[in-house]
Amino acid sequence: MQPFLKWPGGKRWLAAQNNLIPERFNHYYEPFLGSGAIFFSILPANSTISDINQELINLYIIMRDQPTQLQGVMRRHQEMHSEEHYYSVRNHVPDDVVERAGRMLYLNRTCYNGMYRENRRGMFNVPIGTKTNCVYDIDQFEDYSNALRNAKLLSCDFAMVIDRAGEGDFVFVDPPYTTSTGSGFIKYNQSLFTWSDQTRLLAVLNRARERGAIILLTNANCQEIKEQYENCGFHTRTLSRKSTISGQAKSRRMIEELVITSF
Repeated sequence: MQPFLKWPGGKRWLAAQNNLIPERFNHYYEPFLGSGAIFFSILPANSTISDINQELINLYIIMRDQPTQLQGVMRRHQEMHSEEHYYSVRNHVPDDVVERAGRMLYLNRTCYNGMYRENRRGMFNVPIGTKTNCVYDIDQFEDYSNALRNAKLLSCDFAMVIDRAGEGDFVFVDPPYTTSTGSGFIKYNQSLFTWSDQTRLLAVLNRARERGAIILLTNANCQEIKEQYENCGFHTRTLSRKSTISGQAKSRRMIEELVITSF
């Protein structure tokens, strides 16, 4: 199943790497959810999926629990879609949780290249894009809801989720990429995922591996990150993929990402 969101750094390309996904595991944990490409590709029977972005998790909860109501909100956005409507929606965060979920999904599908970015006040600030159809998969909302039915959804720090993983559980981790030089290129909510977060993540994953969890991590192809994980006994490899950041496909260059596993 394809995810219903487009997300910077999304892992649809990794979902095709079948040799990286364990065939058997107990519980699935994903603490940096984003578009949930790996979750939707494997559809685990039992899972805990989370993200620090509260608006994102609210959307997943509404898609799981109230897909029909969300369909109604999205149909209204489709009928009203225009440049004026886009910026009106972008500049106002409703109190109602279903309306908020519809706002996020509408903006995700009509903003520039599906980017997610906030200003220092925590307001979404990506300009309008060229796509005009925000309900192309509206008949699949029930399918998304069913896929999420047994998922526990949390908005919290990554450590709170990873520390739950035990023997035979599978932990997929795709953090915002940051290097020790401070050249991280993805803003996550209002603050950058810092180098101290990177080192804290390694410590948390090391504990999970010692408890018997199966770890799959993607990260920036940075020599310092590679060496740190290898020094702790993790296995690393480099994979190339085409960037999805550029608005035009012909402008997208090949980039390398570091894949780290406990197996």
